[in-house]
Amino acid sequence: MQLVIDPHSPTPPFEQLRGQVIEGVRTGALAPGDKLPTVRRLAEDLGLAANTVARAYRELEQDEVIETRGRLGSFIAATGDATHQQAQRAAVAYAERMRALGLPPEEALQIVRAALGIRS
Repeated sequence: MQLVIDPHSPTPPFEQLRGQVIEGVRTGALAPGDKLPTVRRLAEDLGLAANTVARAYRELEQDEVIETRGRLGSFIAATGDATHQQAQRAAVAYAERMRALGLPPEEALQIVRAALGIRS
């Protein structure tokens, strides 16, 4: 997902960034487990001060839209109730494992469909 800041907008840059990340989560363009750029990298890419990006990330974390995992970085958080969050985390772990095994996405989906008993 491409994040863009409009310097002519009356909306402050940190709020533009925050809103775009939230919209990306709502539309599915950003999925649980997706890694966000570092504060410095995103600030550089968007021509913003690092403090501006850091503020947006802090507010997104307070709203539980993202989670920071120390030196690993910031990621889109699991959303919904506890059961839904656990399912999202399991899906992220599964996807990461399938990538590590070198399986193409369609094959990984076929495995899930079979495990769920879905005949297609």
